[in-house]
Amino acid sequence: MTDADAKLQVHPRPHQRSGSTSEISSQQTWRYAVAGLSASLVGLGLARFSYTPLIPALIAAKWFGASDVVYLGAANLAGYLAGALAARTVAARIGAVRTLRAMMLLATLSFFASSTPVSFTWFFAWRFLSGLAGGIIMVLAASVILPHTSAAKRGMVGGVIFAGVGLGVAASGTLVPLLLQQGLQQSWYGLGVVSGTLTLVSWWNWPAEAKTDTVSSQRAKHASPAVRGLLVQYGLNAVALVPHMVFIVDFVARGLGQGIAAGSHYWVLYGLGAIVGPLVTGHLGDRAGFGPALRAAFLIEAAAVLLPTVSTAPLSLIVSSVVVGGFTPGIVPLVLGRIHELVPHSAEQQRRTWSHATTSFALFQAAAAYGFSWIYAQTGGDYLVLFALGGGAVVLALAIDFALPLTTRKA
Repeated sequence: MTDADAKLQVHPRPHQRSGSTSEISSQQTWRYAVAGLSASLVGLGLARFSYTPLIPALIAAKWFGASDVVYLGAANLAGYLAGALAARTVAARIGAVRTLRAMMLLATLSFFASSTPVSFTWFFAWRFLSGLAGGIIMVLAASVILPHTSAAKRGMVGGVIFAGVGLGVAASGTLVPLLLQQGLQQSWYGLGVVSGTLTLVSWWNWPAEAKTDTVSSQRAKHASPAVRGLLVQYGLNAVALVPHMVFIVDFVARGLGQGIAAGSHYWVLYGLGAIVGPLVTGHLGDRAGFGPALRAAFLIEAAAVLLPTVSTAPLSLIVSSVVVGGFTPGIVPLVLGRIHELVPHSAEQQRRTWSHATTSFALFQAAAAYGFSWIYAQTGGDYLVLFALGGGAVVLALAIDFALPLTTRKA
């Protein structure tokens, strides 16, 4: 009896410890996710999207001419591409977490440096550096956090990380106009303060560096057809997003003759969709699997991008703006999760594949932004052609997804 009683007294303790450890682990996971959200908000959300509503103020204040601000916007895209290409090299030299902290500091510094129009070259350099920070953050943030996340929560945690992009879009339509009431220079200061605060808050919440696993170089060099197809699909998805990302406000304001205020309302809706999108898609990926979720996403996104070519009624434009806004960052946790499914046993290969995916997205996006601008000029301002081409790109991505299993079987 005494031995039995002793056993009964001993058993509860390990269970209590296990629950406590699990709780601590869960708390750490969400701390890491908040750090990732802060990084994507600073380096992607604010550094890129806050520039759009500042453009009219830059021209009105005669800091730069109308043609100059276009090139300054392109500098951020060029920097983003450079950052995507350089991320793994920089992380290998100084560590991924140190790189992330440094890039958040660099993005913060770019806001303060942009508060004075020293020269076009000065401004161009800082727009490029802010894009560089965003590209590096895009590659590294999730790859640092997800190895510390259970497979069951990977989609949701990825969704939280990239919800920062949506918050930046929303802030560009709400916070920036409020800051502009204080003045253009004060707006840059305000963005710098917000960015600096987020950098400090996240500073100690990053996980320890993940150990690099050993994989044979032969395995690391050759990507499967499914992985190569995914890289192309992700690039085509970038093309599909450009018509809304670049032209939706102008389409409503001038194309439909409803004015700038109406166009801005749709941009706010786009931003609201961008906040919720990655949380919804990440949860869907966890529940249904990332392959089926990605296929469903392409189908829904195609319908939303093409919707303005069928109807320009307010309800149609609201649905289109919210859904495409949702997929702007919402596609990211799905692609990340799909990479982890296709490359399940090597964290290093996952990082490499995600870096290639980010580069593919940046290349296709930059090419589409310039290409669609050229098509817009050649067609005399036909916005519907742009929406049709964007919809066609994501339909092609869906077709590739269906064709890949057939190609693999024949091989």
